[in-house]
Amino acid sequence: MITKIPFGERQSRLSIFEPDEGTLLVIPSLSLPQDELRRITGALCYEERLLFLLLTLRSPGVDVIYLTSTPVDGAIVDYYLGFLDDPDEARTRLQMISLDDPHTHPLSEALLRRPDVIARIRAALGGRTGNRSGAGGGSGAGTGNVDVGGGVGGERVGERVGKDAWMVPFVVSEYEERLAEILSLPIYGPATSLAHLGSKSGGRVIGEEAGVPVVRGFADLRSLTEVEHAARALSPAGRLMVKLNNSYSGLGNAIVTADGRPLAASPTSFSAADENWTTFAEKIAERGAVIEEFLEDRPLRSPSALARITPGGVYDVVATHEQVLGGPNGDVYQGCAFPARPEYRAQLSACAERIARALAARGVVGLFGVDFFAVKTDGGYRTLLCEINLRIGGTTHPFGAALLTTGGSYDPGSGTLMCGDQPKYYVATDNCSAPCLRGRTPGEVVKMVHDEGLGFDRDRRTGNVLHLLGAIPEFGKLGFTSIGNSAEEAAELHRRTLRTLCPPA
Repeated sequence: MITKIPFGERQSRLSIFEPDEGTLLVIPSLSLPQDELRRITGALCYEERLLFLLLTLRSPGVDVIYLTSTPVDGAIVDYYLGFLDDPDEARTRLQMISLDDPHTHPLSEALLRRPDVIARIRAALGGRTGNRSGAGGGSGAGTGNVDVGGGVGGERVGERVGKDAWMVPFVVSEYEERLAEILSLPIYGPATSLAHLGSKSGGRVIGEEAGVPVVRGFADLRSLTEVEHAARALSPAGRLMVKLNNSYSGLGNAIVTADGRPLAASPTSFSAADENWTTFAEKIAERGAVIEEFLEDRPLRSPSALARITPGGVYDVVATHEQVLGGPNGDVYQGCAFPARPEYRAQLSACAERIARALAARGVVGLFGVDFFAVKTDGGYRTLLCEINLRIGGTTHPFGAALLTTGGSYDPGSGTLMCGDQPKYYVATDNCSAPCLRGRTPGEVVKMVHDEGLGFDRDRRTGNVLHLLGAIPEFGKLGFTSIGNSAEEAAELHRRTLRTLCPPA
């Protein structure tokens, strides 16, 4: 390999789902508003949601270094490697590195205070030297030889002459960028200078720029007073949705019934259980917000699209989903089903592609999600942009797990995942929880799923792929992706698995 070519040119079509070669440094740090993160049961275990990337070790030219705050149970690592043809060989190209610190700060922030762990990462990368042509948010793109050392069991990995390495973060913050600078690695993600494009306000700007319809509303509101003025301008709307700029999973939303009184005195339903107007107004001042009409149309669907922009600026839509939403306002992410409904799947993909084109023109790199509303009209469905999430989201790991376990490929024409001539479908959840699972080990639950005939069948390439297994012992919680050869088969497998793991009381 000619290593003097900038990383962005060498890896102009890079996919983290299917890299041909190179080293993935996975940093699944939840560098998000910590007040919202604390509301998620077993939040620290969400660092495991990117463990599907261990399946990229199926390619003999790929190495993976995976960072976590606390050690990942060996049975969980064994479970993922068990999907590969040669788990033992793949293990020699994997390093699991833990800070062994169940801290309350994001992993990447804590990592910057741990020179001992950074030294281990450097040793695993083989003392890279690099030019400074990053893939995205990071600064350096290493170009030297890589000698990745030490597999899970301490094996020595041979020299990987000329191999690239790059960082795969859950989200890019100042901490990920600082770490990339220290390690001279490019980041497969957007620079923090572009992060505003993934805010609720920035999403509206990009939607309008891309010619994608948005819900009637106002952006860039920085005080409760500004929100009040905008609410009056939206009159006579019955209900309004106020959304914090930088929030996730719907936890920064509030639905207000406009009745002529000040918002703080109007009937309000906050998506976060412990929220009130005093705390919410403080967050509006800190983060900014948008206010939009609450769509009363029924049926109202909530599909999403998963898209990517490569270091070379190539963009495409890689999947569409139906989101499964819950919570008091029906706007908190619970899971998804693939693919989106055929009535608006093509329209959804076309809108997401226009948004990806606009983001690529701004220099964004990486995976991101685009949430929509699908409103039924006399002539079919009309899609409206809901928001853009410039990070790895809740639909990424189900799609990655399905893609890598089935060996399929996404067909943009039909919007389906094809394995030869056989389309694949799946239903996924992050929220399978039951008291009877508390105290069980991940290995016990994996065995139970297998013994019940609910595991993954490598011949049919159908079955369940589990995740969040580390949350089982303490919280009795896990997630799984149920893959079938039809939408009905996937849905039935999902129901059977829920009944088995989370039996009714």
